[in-house]
Amino acid sequence: MEHNQAVDGLMSLFSKANRDLSTVHSKLYKEFQQVYPDHANPMKLVARLKKIEEEMSSLKDQCRELLAAKQDLIDKARTLLVGNRTQLQRLQASTGVPVTSDADDPAYVSFNQIIDEWATQVRTKTGEEEEPGSNDINQLLFSAIVQSN
Repeated sequence: MEHNQAVDGLMSLFSKANRDLSTVHSKLYKEFQQVYPDHANPMKLVARLKKIEEEMSSLKDQCRELLAAKQDLIDKARTLLVGNRTQLQRLQASTGVPVTSDADDPAYVSFNQIIDEWATQVRTKTGEEEEPGSNDINQLLFSAIVQSN
C-alpha cells in the first residue's frame, strides 16, 4: 500500500510540474505575441531553427543525389555526343566527304563551351583554383551550396 502512495505522490508531482510548465509556456507565448511581431517571436524563431536543422541533413542528401544525377546526365551526353561524332567522322571518311573537325562543329564547340563555363562558374563560387585533377564539378557545386548555407 505504501508503494502505491509513493507512486501516486510521484505522479501527482509530475502532473503538477507539467501543468506549471504548460502555464509558463502559455504565458511566455502570449507575452511574446504581444511584445514581438509575429515574424520575430523568439519562440517561433527557435522552433523554425530546430526544424531547419532537422531538415538540413536530408536536404544535403537530396543535393548529393541531384548533383550525381546531373553529372550522370553530363557524362551520358558527352559519351553519346562523342560516339555520334566518331561515327559521323567514320561515315564522312568512308564516303570521301571531308571530315569535320571538332573546331568546325558549332554544336560540339557550344556543348563543350557550356560545360567549361559551368565548371569555371562553380570553381569561382567555391574559390578553388583549377587543378589538373579537379574535374568533379558536382563536388565543387555541392561545396558551394553547403558553404552558402
